Amino acid sequence: MRGSRHLSPSVTRSSTGGIAIAAAALLALTGCSGSADEDTAGDNESGEAAEASAEGFPATIETEFGEVTIEEEPQRVVALGWGDAEVALDLGVEPVGASDWLGFEDPDGIGPWVENTYTESPEILGTMELSYEAVAALEPDLILDVRSSGDQERYDRLTSIAPTVGVAPGGANYLTESDQQVEMIAAALGQSEAGEEMLAEQEEAFAAAAEENPDWAGQSVTVATRTAEGWGAYTEADGRVAFMQDLGFEQNPEIAELGGEGEFSVSISDEQLELLDADLLVGFPIFIEPTEISEDEGWNSIPAVEDGRSMVITDDLANAFSLGTPEAQIFAIEELSTEIEETLGQ
Repeated sequence: MRGSRHLSPSVTRSSTGGIAIAAAALLALTGCSGSADEDTAGDNESGEAAEASAEGFPATIETEFGEVTIEEEPQRVVALGWGDAEVALDLGVEPVGASDWLGFEDPDGIGPWVENTYTESPEILGTMELSYEAVAALEPDLILDVRSSGDQERYDRLTSIAPTVGVAPGGANYLTESDQQVEMIAAALGQSEAGEEMLAEQEEAFAAAAEENPDWAGQSVTVATRTAEGWGAYTEADGRVAFMQDLGFEQNPEIAELGGEGEFSVSISDEQLELLDADLLVGFPIFIEPTEISEDEGWNSIPAVEDGRSMVITDDLANAFSLGTPEAQIFAIEELSTEIEETLGQ
């Protein structure tokens, strides 16, 4: 199901970090007591925890570049792909280095919806222009580059530093799907079961939203954007369109025809803006002011805009909608569903 592409934390997973902290605190208190019996019990609990944490290893992950085997639980993780750090955090693992693809206000490069935040700030690294020296200086024992370009040279340089989980098979050019991202990162961190829970809850969240809004089923949607370089629209190869499909919408067929294999977006000229018309038109700016969309004459001449069937999303909602990570998608479902209801007059 497409819903599995868009991820959300489960209550069980979100509480994992708290359970681990509570367990650590309990062990610390035990160690402070003067009882030999309690000391022995603490040692036993510690040994059992260590054994349990290593159960998922060695772990083998299939990537575009072949199989990658992680022999033991990683201690120093660097997360470079689009949203990789947030997935790791949701699984209770704090990367020592991370890439911030969306330029979050938070200095740690995470959205305000993240529940399991850092206790120690990571080194914020580049995205497409990456300093491999900076990565190496962090002495990682695992590098995550799961939702990225899938560039061979990039992968070769990263894997010379540490075992690297690159893009999924066929997932180059940022086409690793969100469910693949969770499955691969969860396996690499020895937490496949937690990853399955993430996907299950995400599916439930989309199903619940679609059930609450049955009128959305079968209505066409266009997801469009504008950058300093011009207009564009996303295809169903991109998670944003898949998000809308999980809510019951269908992709604008005219945009679908424009997209070629492996293309997650298509360029739209000013003269072609009417192609964006659909039962619902969702637009958002990328590193430009929202008014460059909302006040554009061509945009305002699109029938969907004239009829009030359009919305321009910005800030946290636009970032969450775009990121495709667990907590981001739950946030986006809640926020965007409300705006869609208001836009379509339900």
